[in-house]
Amino acid sequence: MNDHTALLNRIRQVSALAPFNQWMDLRVEHAEAGQVILRLDWRDDFAQYNGHLHAALIGGLIDTACGFAAGTVAGNVTASQFSVRCLRPAVARTFRVTGRVVKAGKRQVFASATLGDWDDENGEPFAVGDAVLVPLPERAG
Repeated sequence: MNDHTALLNRIRQVSALAPFNQWMDLRVEHAEAGQVILRLDWRDDFAQYNGHLHAALIGGLIDTACGFAAGTVAGNVTASQFSVRCLRPAVARTFRVTGRVVKAGKRQVFASATLGDWDDENGEPFAVGDAVLVPLPERAG
């Protein structure tokens, strides 16, 4: 097993621990040091009143992608702050969320994420965001 496969499996295991991610059926498609790509297929119960992806889910996806990206370089982390900018209505059959580490320090990890259409990787994003994450001690057991 190579390093990328081991890292991908570790991030997938972390994702499986979160009931929210299980409810969404969020999939970790790619993980390498400093970057993750997540995939989410559209379901009608994700919609807000106009039929777009609900902003609460957009925030959760941005937070998760930033956290997973940070986790690839810092291990167990938690968000101390995050922000989201919705740029246009999020409508797609499948969403791509790409998280990247901007800077990793000992006490803080700065990350960013972009939410877009899985089938239009280079298209205009639906939303972007940033997070500051704090490394935590590894949990025992």
